Amino acid sequence: MPEQRIEAREKTDLVLEIAHLLFIDVVGYSKLLVNEQIEWMQQLNRVVRSTDCFREAEASGKLIRLPTGDGMVLLFFHSPEQPARCALQISEALRDEGQIQLRIGIHSGPVNQVIDVNDQLNVAGAGINVGQRVMDCGDAGHILLSKHVAEDLAHYSHWQPYLHDLGECEAKHGLRLHLVNLYKNDLGNPAIPEKLRGRKRWRDVSGTVRPLKPHHRPGLIALFALLLCGIAIAVALSLFLLGQADSKKRQSVAAIPDKSIAVLPFENRSDERANAYFANGIQDEILTRLSKIADLKVISRTSTQHYGSSPENVPRIAGELGVAHILEGSVQKEGDAVRVNVQLIRAIDDSHVWAQTFDKKLTDIFLVESEIAKAITEQLQVQLTGREEEVLRAKATDSPAAYDAYLRGLAYTLKTLNTPATSLGAQRYLREAVRLDPEFAESWALLSYVDSIGYISLNLQPTIALRDEARRSADNALILQPNLPEAILAKGYYYYACEKDYPAAVGYFERASELLPNNSRISQSLAYVARRRGQWEQSEKYFSQAERLDPRNTSLLTQRALLYVALRRFPEALQKLDQVLNITPDDVDTLALKAAIAQAQGDLPQAAALLYPLHPSSAAAGSLETQVYQAILERQPSRVIPRLQEVLAQPDPALGYYNGELRLWLGWAQEVAGNREAARQSWELARSQLESLLNEQPENYILIGDLALINMKLGNKAAALALAERAIAANPVENDAITGPAPIEMRARVLAGMGEAERAIADLAKLLSIPYAGPLATQDIPLTPALLRLDPMFDSLRNEPGFQKLVAAEAPKQTSLSRSEPSPR
Repeated sequence: MPEQRIEAREKTDLVLEIAHLLFIDVVGYSKLLVNEQIEWMQQLNRVVRSTDCFREAEASGKLIRLPTGDGMVLLFFHSPEQPARCALQISEALRDEGQIQLRIGIHSGPVNQVIDVNDQLNVAGAGINVGQRVMDCGDAGHILLSKHVAEDLAHYSHWQPYLHDLGECEAKHGLRLHLVNLYKNDLGNPAIPEKLRGRKRWRDVSGTVRPLKPHHRPGLIALFALLLCGIAIAVALSLFLLGQADSKKRQSVAAIPDKSIAVLPFENRSDERANAYFANGIQDEILTRLSKIADLKVISRTSTQHYGSSPENVPRIAGELGVAHILEGSVQKEGDAVRVNVQLIRAIDDSHVWAQTFDKKLTDIFLVESEIAKAITEQLQVQLTGREEEVLRAKATDSPAAYDAYLRGLAYTLKTLNTPATSLGAQRYLREAVRLDPEFAESWALLSYVDSIGYISLNLQPTIALRDEARRSADNALILQPNLPEAILAKGYYYYACEKDYPAAVGYFERASELLPNNSRISQSLAYVARRRGQWEQSEKYFSQAERLDPRNTSLLTQRALLYVALRRFPEALQKLDQVLNITPDDVDTLALKAAIAQAQGDLPQAAALLYPLHPSSAAAGSLETQVYQAILERQPSRVIPRLQEVLAQPDPALGYYNGELRLWLGWAQEVAGNREAARQSWELARSQLESLLNEQPENYILIGDLALINMKLGNKAAALALAERAIAANPVENDAITGPAPIEMRARVLAGMGEAERAIADLAKLLSIPYAGPLATQDIPLTPALLRLDPMFDSLRNEPGFQKLVAAEAPKQTSLSRSEPSPR
């Protein structure tokens, strides 16, 4: 009806709102062929729609989408964090595809909704105009913010390290813009935009930009009133408080050794963003050389990687890391020429102790790393042994190509999120490095370590071939350099992860600790071994040692949380997970683990609130299965079945047996939904997929346990029970105090499904009395009375008095003095 449209138009023309705008432009769009333009826009639309921020805003009805021909504009209305988070998520999704390049602009400003000539919703206003100009100032990869948005974000500590002030410039039509560059690790573009270099600036800034900090503007009246009220107290107590503060400061400074350092991530200043791996590798190699010096405290990279390359508040960061000095640096690689800039900063007064620029050929990069490490030891007056001086001068290989491949592989191992894709990427480049230089001992050692980690975590498929490669690679490294600490550590991890020969592993770890006094991985590994042997107090000591060298290592914090989970000390686990989220906000796996804890406590509404906003990929199988388990516990699995079917329609080969496990979950969801025939088809296909892998993975007790459940569901009770016993034999409790009970849980589920109530209840009673990492939902959650009450797989036991006694019990008695690593899932 025309009059209704007129009324709507009059209202929307008059209503002004503050929108948080995300402008996206495809770089080079006009040069593409028409079919390429269509393909690129379809891909971009798919990526944008898959982001958490987009889905959340769309679900709440607070999102406006506008196409712009060569991009789009998204208008959010809840928080300025929404477009910033969305920009990072889009950049991350497109990062590895390497085809579409974007420039992004973010601004908050007034807009009003209008009805255009096609009677479609549109927007206009100053916010749109300014946001367009912000984006126009960027180059490929840039995420530029107006200062107004950046100041809002800078009030949150987790955004501060990634906001870099670019100063003011003149944009189109004489508009003055104060711009801030948002980049995080390898997301965004750290280079100064070309338009800011070439155009007139209203305020010049140096080439090194620093994080923007929030401005505090308390009201003058309120401030004056507070001053009047507090002046008498301030006068009376000022001397006492100053004295106390000075005393505490002296004590804090005294607790930090002067010979201590943290090496922050090096900035990649190469024109090619793909060279970020090279900057990361150089930083890590310098840090590794320093970490081998006993007279120097060196913080591990896993703690420093969460900071920017040139943070503003160096004293605060040094205090968080417990060091007296910070090393900042940048790397620029063009062809075979390399420029490395470094500066050593004394944290207490933020003063520069030493700085130098190195211009070398790629063939001399080892000399640069050696000179930097040597200069740092001289500036800090570190005492070096003869062996340590040799370490600083060491040259790993004479092949630049092999070293380049090694650095690329190393970059994969340094990624915060360890997935099958990262493990396979590391393997690929490290194998290339040793092919190019078979005498490259460090690359052999790192390849062995990647293999062993993949074997025990099941990140890589735990095949016999993988285990053999881990052993051969460690042996090759030791033959080439018998005293190479990385090779000794790799051999120890092989014995721990692949052979479960704990005495042998401890011998190698202790030997490596003498050569790597600052390597937190050794204490961490010793903690793992002690835990598997049930030596809880000793494991606790080793974890404490590791955290002293790696205080912001999210993996260590998560492992402590997982320990509390295994011990069913859930409040303490949640505290640790909140620490992780303070460092890496919105981490999907961490949020899913918090949800799994809520499930274990029987709080399904809390679990749902945590899980609903998450959209994990198939690579995050644990988080995805936690979402499916939630729907099954709620007895409403229909809503997750389409998602599982979507994932399994195009299974990721890198996931290996996980694809079969996801089909097991699909069948379970279909069964609970009442579609028994569909469930049977899913289980038969899952059984076929998993059985094809069994010969290659004879020790994969999770795979064997999955097959036991599938056979039970398909009515093959004899095979199910035989497989359950085989899983127990593959990972006996006597050899593994944490994950050994997991196959017993699988047997209990099989027995419950077979109608063997008495035997099932006996297994469940045992499981409730001990700590362990559970096999289901891949979140390491042990069974609890609450889960027994909710889980449909135990419905056959509901009328059994013994089972009723178990589910009516209080939470199991909590075990103390223990810490746990992530399960071998």
